[in-house]
Amino acid sequence: MEIEKGAGKIAKTLRVMLLDKPGYLGKLTSAIGMSGSNIGDIRLVRMGMNHNVREMTIYVDTDEQMEGILDNLAKLDGVIVEDVIDLVHQLHEGGKIAMKSTLPLDSIGVVRKIYTPGVASICRDIQKQPDLAYKYTAIPNQVAIVTNGTAILGLGDIGEVAGMPVMEGKAALFDCLVGVSGIPILIPSKDPKVIIETVRNIAPTFGAIKLEDIAAPECFEIEDVLDCMLDIPVMHDDQHGTAVVVLAALLNATRFSGVMLSKSAIGVIGLGAAGMGISKLLLSYGVKQVIGTDLLPEAGDRLAACGGIAGSLDDVMAKSNIVIATTGCPGLIKPSMVNKGQVILALSNPNPEIAPEDAMAAGAAFAADGKSVNNALGFPGIFRGALNVRAKYINNKMKIAAAKVIAAKAEEGELVPSLLHPGLHQEVAEAVERAALESGVIKPWE
Repeated sequence: MEIEKGAGKIAKTLRVMLLDKPGYLGKLTSAIGMSGSNIGDIRLVRMGMNHNVREMTIYVDTDEQMEGILDNLAKLDGVIVEDVIDLVHQLHEGGKIAMKSTLPLDSIGVVRKIYTPGVASICRDIQKQPDLAYKYTAIPNQVAIVTNGTAILGLGDIGEVAGMPVMEGKAALFDCLVGVSGIPILIPSKDPKVIIETVRNIAPTFGAIKLEDIAAPECFEIEDVLDCMLDIPVMHDDQHGTAVVVLAALLNATRFSGVMLSKSAIGVIGLGAAGMGISKLLLSYGVKQVIGTDLLPEAGDRLAACGGIAGSLDDVMAKSNIVIATTGCPGLIKPSMVNKGQVILALSNPNPEIAPEDAMAAGAAFAADGKSVNNALGFPGIFRGALNVRAKYINNKMKIAAAKVIAAKAEEGELVPSLLHPGLHQEVAEAVERAALESGVIKPWE
């Protein structure tokens, strides 16, 4: 599970021809508003003798609601809908990433230097001293974004190709936020051994491996084996990226509510990839008691092996000062289960296990959902920092350092900062670098 993800509102742009007389734009906006849709930007596209054409962005909950709006607009005199543009689909046309040259090919002389015959001397240098690949190639700035498509967003097992738009989005964030080249790798297999062997064979191309949207429990084995097998960082973002941002959120939530995090009993509802990642990082941070529950008994066994306590949903709600839910089950937590003074993060999107306002009304000291707890706050800076110092691993000290920076960058009243907060990702990278150096996970130069 990845907390950042959720359907939210569907954005559509209507291109509408209106009779150019007073009141017709008002009729249009009123009809849309009465349907329960929010209206965004409105712009004039062109003007004619008797008509004008405007584009209007509206936000709907479902395609059925959109159809109802179009039916209502069709009944209005002087209003003709020319086109409906899906902004999300439009942005994804042609894909969101591309591999491009960093050098202009503006002469044959340049071509002869970057390709044959000039490139041969670079190849010979790297053959003699392999570490020169980190100076003369893109390898140290490339991260493989690996998925088999078994846990894409909240959609589940939809296949690796259907998951490609998510992998492209991750790559775009890497590029825009920290200048890392993320390369999607789609593996059409659910067999952990196939995924492990594939990644092992392609690893020389990359400075790090980012596992993405691979379902539990297979994701645990895949990450553990690759982490031991490879001498470059391997991180499953659904586990550890989520955990970093949740820890950051808890650092602020407990400050708001007056609860001490390290001395709290923390309950985790749902022990899949996200829940286990959160539990492990909290235990590493120094939380003395993590109580978890899951429908699968083996998930509780995994938590117990890490130092947590397996229990029931009732145990978690009754014994925990802080409750974190990552189940994907809307309404799972009833208001009657909430204890006075609890901190509750119901992180499933788009619909949480309990609405924050319901949790607060039931006595919670603080409550939030998963809309702002975004993995992308963590992974760009974490990988950038690890790549900068050639870390062999991404360990808990590095993750905790990242979480502390994210928490500190939140503005007054924010649980965590905006994804585009100035300087956030650079500061996360710097903190991760320092933690890597202090914990001795740097690969020495040969």
